Amino acid sequence: MAGPEDLPDGLPEPADDGAADHLRGAKLPDVALDATDGTRVSLARRPGRLVVYAYPRTGEPGRDPAPEWNAIPGARGCTPQSCSFRDHFAELRSLGVAEVFGLSTQDSAYQREAAQRLHLPFPLLSDERLDLVRAAKLPTFDFAGATLIRRMAFVVDEGRITKLFYPVFPPDRSAEDVVGWLKSGAAA
Repeated sequence: MAGPEDLPDGLPEPADDGAADHLRGAKLPDVALDATDGTRVSLARRPGRLVVYAYPRTGEPGRDPAPEWNAIPGARGCTPQSCSFRDHFAELRSLGVAEVFGLSTQDSAYQREAAQRLHLPFPLLSDERLDLVRAAKLPTFDFAGATLIRRMAFVVDEGRITKLFYPVFPPDRSAEDVVGWLKSGAAA
């Protein structure tokens, strides 16, 4: 079976269910989240252009995901999505992105391990208490007793979402999609 860094063939593609439509052009709520660099971050207060990718949860090294995980459209691929933003980080910065953040409902200790293991050059934000999820009405799903954010990416300019990527599929091309949009001129 494929590990968390691999995407198996035949994953179900998520459909746009409209659950994120309200986020297009929305002002983000002023909610501070714990970051893996030890700071607290409010996306609403950060200056400049941000790129945020939200993901359900990163995989655990040495453990295959539960078989039913692969059957959930859009669930599988958090580690490849994170690695895509890591691999395109310098390019994103060269295109005017001030900061990149990953966002999930996993706790900061778990996220710190993933950030170190994956050599991420940007912090991950923990919405473990679902404060941003509730305030912004982010689309979620429940799995094994946990509320998880549906996979998406968005560009934030001065606290407002100016571009939303939802649903994201395949997740390992998420950063390429953002880079393509930034290069298209639509981002100006």
